[in-house]
Amino acid sequence: MGMKQAHGQMSESMRLGALLAVAGGFFDAYTYLCRGGVFANAQTGNIVLLGLELAEREWLRALAYLAPILAFALGVVVAEVVKRRGKARQAGGAGMHWRQVIVLAEIVLLAVAAFLPQRMDMAVNILISFVCAMQVEAFRKVRGSAFATTMCTGNLRSGTEQLVIWRQTGDANAARKARHYYCIILFFILGAALGAVCTDTLGERALLITCVPLLAVFGMMFIREEA
Repeated sequence: MGMKQAHGQMSESMRLGALLAVAGGFFDAYTYLCRGGVFANAQTGNIVLLGLELAEREWLRALAYLAPILAFALGVVVAEVVKRRGKARQAGGAGMHWRQVIVLAEIVLLAVAAFLPQRMDMAVNILISFVCAMQVEAFRKVRGSAFATTMCTGNLRSGTEQLVIWRQTGDANAARKARHYYCIILFFILGAALGAVCTDTLGERALLITCVPLLAVFGMMFIREEA
């Protein structure tokens, strides 16, 4: 027990957070460039675009933005259900960790979405938004601090806040937190750049690349048992 506490939970490790951020950045670049200019992660952007389409009375185009918003909400619900049921099973000593179930579900859904044609862009955006919601709900901390691996606004705010605290007080812990937040943002940017390059080269199938970091995350979670 002491060793596990010393190392912390694998689901909150920096390495795992970085891999998830790479996938998160890739998702947004892919859906924006290849699937109709919709953001998989940034639901605020989709909500704004929904409002614009409603103002123009473009009902079908508005639906293209409403669908991923609703899918994101559903993904949060499903992740919470998996979490509650997974914890109940683990209390009885059965099954893999509930977060690994989430990651496996992500991989399967992304593999399916990668093979859907352009005429099914709305279905793909729904699937990816659903996946992003499950990921952001299941992996909410890095090194004990609240993080998001599928969006950057909150990370940018928190990282800058910790940077100011460090500059004003010299608090080494604040400096460490700021460094972690900015590292996650950099890995998200790296994922977006990778997504752009791969989408340009591979088209719809580029989404399969995101299964690589997710498989790594799944495997890493076997290394240390989680609480």
